[in-house]
Amino acid sequence: MAEPGLVVSGVWKSFGAEPVLRGADLTVPRGSLTAVLGPSGCGKTTLLRVVAGFERLDAGTVTVGGRLVADPSRQLSPERRHIGFVPQEGALFPHLSVEANVAFGLRRGERRSGRVQEVLDLVGLGGLGSRMPHELSGGQQQRVAVARALAPRPALVLLDEPFSALDAELRGELRADVRAALAADGATGVLVTHDRTEALSTADVVAVLRNGRVVQAAPPAVLYRQPVDLGVARFVGDVVVLPGSTTVDGVWTALGHLPVSGPTAPPGTPVRVLLRPEQVRLGEEDGAVATVSSQVFTGADSRVTVRLTGPDGDREIVVRERSADRSPGAVVRVGVVGAARIYPVDGERTPASAGTRVGDGNCAAG
Repeated sequence: MAEPGLVVSGVWKSFGAEPVLRGADLTVPRGSLTAVLGPSGCGKTTLLRVVAGFERLDAGTVTVGGRLVADPSRQLSPERRHIGFVPQEGALFPHLSVEANVAFGLRRGERRSGRVQEVLDLVGLGGLGSRMPHELSGGQQQRVAVARALAPRPALVLLDEPFSALDAELRGELRADVRAALAADGATGVLVTHDRTEALSTADVVAVLRNGRVVQAAPPAVLYRQPVDLGVARFVGDVVVLPGSTTVDGVWTALGHLPVSGPTAPPGTPVRVLLRPEQVRLGEEDGAVATVSSQVFTGADSRVTVRLTGPDGDREIVVRERSADRSPGAVVRVGVVGAARIYPVDGERTPASAGTRVGDGNCAAG
């Protein structure tokens, strides 16, 4: 089996008395792009800075390309780790041309090898090497920063929210091009982001960081469809959560009896039932009866809030559907497509004793 590109094992990092990383574990396959996803303050940037060597860890180890670069007694300097770093704002040298910025970290012989032009072509900037940074758009400047990080053929490229300052359309275009450039160069990458769309659409593996620990790391589709707990489910997408009671072959809810995928529980167990909004459909002939509370038009589709009546009282859920007109007060039928997932009543977060493995849809570390 090939050596992973990056292994972070049991890493702790505190600033003063407050731990920011609390035993973080992460394995990044060589040649892949892993996104570290989490809210502000969860430790994403600190994790990246520890890997890069900008911060000294308190406990644990960091291994890059099979080489130990950090533990409590060993701290390789950033320039000796063979890591490329792309900051949020690009941080180009304003007095150097595009070509000189990209060549900055290369030895003299490497500068004459054609590598600079190769990486400029990879990021879509062929022919712009003589321009100065102020002559480029924000998106082009970020492409230069990526090219500069790739130029020395590093063992690992770290990207710290590099698209956050760009508008939505340019973000989508640039992240696709950067993903393609990393893949074409065979680079191993770690992208830090708080944008779930960016993470799910760009990365091979998405690692969700919460309170300084990786709670789940899995391919995007697995993470979305098989979240380890309701906290992860809410963070990576919109949810419909209902109370339920398990049966021999499924679960009873206000939307009727539903099949279940993934872990189950003994019949009669109270649970919380997870559905994604796209699984809930209006107009199903045999669906549960509901009343429309409101509709919000969002363009290609609408968000319709409907009120269900069940044994535990009324409950409102939000359904996403193609833009049909749903008048408040209208009576509709609500059905479900596909299987639900169930969680313990207190299953917002995974137990702290769970472990984590990249690629395992049911993995966690709390």
